[in-house]
Amino acid sequence: MRYPSHLPTADFAAQFGPFGFFFDYALDAAQRSVLFWDVMRKRGNQYRAHAEATAPHVLSFTPEVVLDGRMLERPVNYVLVRIVPPDGIEIDQTRRPFVVVDPRAGHGPGIGGFKADSEIGVALRTGHPCYFIGFLPQPVPAQTIEDIARAEAMFLEKVISLHPRADAKPCVIGNCQAGWAVMMLAAMRPELFGSIIIAGAPLSYWAGERGKYPMRYTGGLLGGSWLTALTSDLGHGTFDGAWLVQNFENQNPTNTLWTKQYNLYSKIDNEVPRYLGFEEWWGGHVSLNGEEIQFIVDELFVGNNLAAGRIETSKGEAIDLRNIRAPIVVFCSKGDNITPPAQALGWILDLYDDVNEIRSHGQTIVYTVHETIGHLGIFVSASVARKEHGEFSSNIDLIDALPPGLYEATFEARTDETIGGDLVEGDWIMRCEARTLEDIRALGCNGAEDDRRFATVARVSDINLSLYQTFIQPFMRAMVPEWAANQLRESHPLRMQYELLSDRNPLMAPIADLAVDVADERRPVAADNPFLALEQAFSRQIVAGLDAWREGMEALSEATFLSVYGSPFLQAAVGIDPSNTKPHRRASKTALHAQALKARIEELKVRMGSGGLREGLARSLLYVAMANGAADERGFAAIRRMRRTEDGMPVMTLAEFKALIRDQFLMLVIDEEGAVNAIPSLLPADEGVRRQALSCLQQVLSARGPLSEEAEQRWERIIGLFDLSGEPLAGPVSPPRKPMPFKAVRRAN
Repeated sequence: MRYPSHLPTADFAAQFGPFGFFFDYALDAAQRSVLFWDVMRKRGNQYRAHAEATAPHVLSFTPEVVLDGRMLERPVNYVLVRIVPPDGIEIDQTRRPFVVVDPRAGHGPGIGGFKADSEIGVALRTGHPCYFIGFLPQPVPAQTIEDIARAEAMFLEKVISLHPRADAKPCVIGNCQAGWAVMMLAAMRPELFGSIIIAGAPLSYWAGERGKYPMRYTGGLLGGSWLTALTSDLGHGTFDGAWLVQNFENQNPTNTLWTKQYNLYSKIDNEVPRYLGFEEWWGGHVSLNGEEIQFIVDELFVGNNLAAGRIETSKGEAIDLRNIRAPIVVFCSKGDNITPPAQALGWILDLYDDVNEIRSHGQTIVYTVHETIGHLGIFVSASVARKEHGEFSSNIDLIDALPPGLYEATFEARTDETIGGDLVEGDWIMRCEARTLEDIRALGCNGAEDDRRFATVARVSDINLSLYQTFIQPFMRAMVPEWAANQLRESHPLRMQYELLSDRNPLMAPIADLAVDVADERRPVAADNPFLALEQAFSRQIVAGLDAWREGMEALSEATFLSVYGSPFLQAAVGIDPSNTKPHRRASKTALHAQALKARIEELKVRMGSGGLREGLARSLLYVAMANGAADERGFAAIRRMRRTEDGMPVMTLAEFKALIRDQFLMLVIDEEGAVNAIPSLLPADEGVRRQALSCLQQVLSARGPLSEEAEQRWERIIGLFDLSGEPLAGPVSPPRKPMPFKAVRRAN
């Protein structure tokens, strides 16, 4: 229930003076208490209704089932649905579809479309068809992570078949746990992906900074993954996702024990819908097969094997993330204590020695680091959806067309004074700036000493798991029948907090009637009441105390981990050389790639003088733009004009344009002088065509404002190579001409 915000405030202070302030506050506090417990009752009832649903989700959009994973040859509990566009939303069937995959990390599906301003919402508003991959609460018996990957591959094949006129393969968004699953699938089936966005996804779980983000120490402090096996055995082969949710809550006891509840209590008149909406998802616990969670913990968290290429399929094929051909966008945050930036980006250091090696694999990696947002805010926050996810959706073509390399996406607020601001829609302008691996290391990745510690954890975990499986697991499985496992699951503390405060508890019955009366007589206290100020000060003291306790426990955990697993004796005992300074999880390199790269370089060298106007324009554009080391969405919007027939420029599809940009960029990387000197041989003999082409190129380069000094020098060189007689073109500082309407620009693609 949303209580009216215009209710009159209590006014005892006007009648009783100083004592009235207390009466005002006491009345308000009592009313808020009743309304608070009524919300807890509603939360419990909501939990029960959600748990009893056949296919519960929190999508705020209408889903339409396309494929049910339970019907596949290797059945899984995953489902592909099409998102029905809301009234007023027009979908362009020639635009690439977006597919959002939610994390199966203890919670149910739907958080990617939790509200209008969400990953799904912003993609719909930019005209993309949208699909969603969700799951049912209980796994299909014996399903594995590989079975799920195969099912998701079939889902993507289906989406591709439904959009034969789309300008690119699907853009797939993987949140949290779904991020590493999407990356694994993209390495196995790269042809299915047009682009990839992974948000808050832990791909390099060992990485981090000392004094921060202690969750990575948990596996070592618990002795490895044997406890995961024990929990699955207590569930009769099923792992209760409520334990994963409990782990998340333990990372922030201040919010779990106080802040979340006090925020509701203090804002009871307008916070209820948001609170109940989030709690519906937070309490929607789902389960995993024991084999699934064991794979996740052993291979990804404790083992950290994904980035090292040490995970194999059932056919013995290694999963190598360097096989991915689609551009990869990584979204992470410094405020995320579940998946900090180092864990989201450390895999790049495990795979590559430098940016040129990234380019040699034809990969484009774009990352952005939010300064403050927490883990859940990456997928839930409306402001993040409107800004970061909105910009990714509207600029996915720009990301797709970037030359291979490593970039950081930054966002600049658009104002009336922004140069070329009329070329873009929305409140932000996205820029992709070239970065090096040193920028990734600066985010806090491990040194050799910490890598040895985590490698020791992995060995200890294997030993403890083997001991448990040999001596204890047979007895545990015999001792816990299915009915006992169900009772243990239902009595989990997280479930009990919902059940005990629902209508199932007869003591909650009077609350509902009392809340109706209180809502009718609601009189909020004045904001300047001194007792309200005391309440808020008391709350701040509780927050400070809980934060201090958390920081102390985190410091103790880190010190214990570093001491125990830094012991040379323990390292040597499990087969880790204490003096070894080499990285323990670097992906191996093959001579086959070196041979293929050499052949590719020779091919590009031969083709430097081949082509025509489009090759000459692309190479000229890249040569000048490389001086700035950044790509701007205003420039890309201007590039669209170069692809219009009325401008006389060669018409290209997005795929052709992407291939063109990549080839010309690599030619410049291989031999910049040779590639630039070959530009005149690519240009037509007709001077009028050359002049018109150079004019279009000028508009692209001037879209974001004046060029840097080096870029201006390169531009002057390009003008000379175009060999124009008569009055030469002015430098690229003139304002861009008025753009076509946004929808028309989209259709021109």
